[in-house]
Amino acid sequence: MASSVSTLSFAFSRLNFIPKPLLSSPLKTLKWQKQLLLTARHSPLFSSPSSSFSLSSHFSTIRNCISPKYNNEKAIPVEDLVVLGIETSCDDTAAAVVRGNGEILSQVVSSQADLLARNGGVDPKMAGEAHSQVIDQVVQETLDKANLTEKDLSAVAVTIGPGLSICLRVGVQKARKVAGRFNLPIISVHHMEAHTLVARLIEKNLQFPFVALLISGGHNLLILAHDLGQYTQLGTTIDDAIGEAFDKTAKWLGLDMRRSGGPAIEELAGEGNAESVRFSIPMKQHKDCNFSYAGLKTQVKLAIASKNIDATIPISCASSQDRSSRADIAASFQRVAVLHLEERCQRAIEWALKIEPSIKSLVVSGGVASNQYVRARLNQIVKNNGLQLVCPPPSLCTDNGVMVAWTGIEQFVVGRYDPPPPVNEPEDFVYDVRPRWPLGEEYAEGRSKARSLRRVRIYPSLTSLVQASLQQQ
Repeated sequence: MASSVSTLSFAFSRLNFIPKPLLSSPLKTLKWQKQLLLTARHSPLFSSPSSSFSLSSHFSTIRNCISPKYNNEKAIPVEDLVVLGIETSCDDTAAAVVRGNGEILSQVVSSQADLLARNGGVDPKMAGEAHSQVIDQVVQETLDKANLTEKDLSAVAVTIGPGLSICLRVGVQKARKVAGRFNLPIISVHHMEAHTLVARLIEKNLQFPFVALLISGGHNLLILAHDLGQYTQLGTTIDDAIGEAFDKTAKWLGLDMRRSGGPAIEELAGEGNAESVRFSIPMKQHKDCNFSYAGLKTQVKLAIASKNIDATIPISCASSQDRSSRADIAASFQRVAVLHLEERCQRAIEWALKIEPSIKSLVVSGGVASNQYVRARLNQIVKNNGLQLVCPPPSLCTDNGVMVAWTGIEQFVVGRYDPPPPVNEPEDFVYDVRPRWPLGEEYAEGRSKARSLRRVRIYPSLTSLVQASLQQQ
C-alpha cells in the first residue's frame, strides 16, 4: 500500500476559514455557512494586517454565533464548545480540556524532569519514547478530571510544530486517533501562537494589536500580533535561545536540573553578586531585535573554568567558597542574559509602535517567562513605554495543554480546522508535523542574513499560509 502523506500541498485546505458542509440538512448547512462567511469577510483577516478593525472585538461578536458540531446535527453556542488540547512538542506530555467561554475544565502535565536530570538536557529519541509511554494515560486522566468522555468534545487541537519531530508525532497521532474514532474536527496548532494566545484566555481585555516576547528553551521570538493568524516577526534566535543558555549554565554549575535550569539559576542567583563577573551583553553592535546566547554561554564556561568549579560535585555538596563562586556566576549570567532581552524588547516596542500606534500591551510568555527576575526587569521597560505587561501564570508559561486547547477554540470560531480523520488510518501514514515552522513574516528592518535563520525556514510561515488561504476565498 502506498504511503499516505500529509504535505504542504494540503496546507491551504488546513487553513480554510469557511467550514465544509457539516450537517445532514443542506439547507441548514448553507444558511450557517453564509452567516459565518458574511461575518468573517468583515474581519481584518481578509484585509491588510494594519487594518484598524481588530478581530479582538470581532471575536467577541461571533462568540454568540452558533457553531455546528461534526458528529451530530445539533448546533451549540460557541461558549459551550469543549476542546481537548494535546501538547508534545518537546519534553512535557500535556493535555487539557477548555470550554469556549475560557473555563479550564482540566489539565494534566507529565514531566520528564528525571529524564532531563539524568541526561543533562533533552534527548529527542528518549523524549519521544517517554511521550509514547504516557500519552494515553495523560489524555484519559484529563478527560476524567473534566468528568467528560470523548463524546462530549467539540474538537481536538494538537501542536504540529515547531518542536522535535519525534515528539510532535506522538501528540498528532493520539489527536487523530481520538478525532477519527469520535468523528471530531481536528485543529492544527502552532506552538508559538499558542504561547501568544493563552494570554487572551487570562487577560480578557487583551486586544490586538500587541507585542509579544516568547522565551523558552528552544525559542526567542519577538512578534507584533496584528490579529489571529497575522504576525510580523520583529526578532528571533540567531543561535541559542535564552532557555538553552539557562539550562547549560545550570548544568555546568552542578545545579539540580529536575526543575530545569531556569528556576535553579534564579534561586542560586539570589545568593550572588550580579556585578562580580563582567560578562559582555550579546550583539550590542547589531541594531536589530534578534537574539544570540552562544557567545554568552562561552563566556560562562570560561568563567567557570577560571574558578575551578567541578560540575560533578553537586551544589548541595559544594564548600561555602565554591558555592559563593557559583552564585556569583549565576547572578552575573542572569543579569546579562536579561539585559539582552531588555535591549531587544525596547527596540521591538519602538518598531511596533511605528507600525501599529494603538498597541497597549507587551505579552511575555514561554517557560522563561516564569522567572520573576525576568518579569520584574521587563515590567520596567513596559512602564517606560506607557504599556501594560501581560504574563500568564507560571503554570501556563511552560508548555501545557491549556494554551493548545484555547488556541484551538480561537481557530475553530473562525472556521480554521480540518474535518475528522479516517477512523483507521494506514500504519504507514506520515503525519504532518513541522519541526521548523516560522510564525510570522520577517520585518524588513529586522532581517538577518545569519545562516541559521535561512536554514530554519523549511515551512512557509503560519501568517503566509493564512494570507494565501484568505486570498483564495
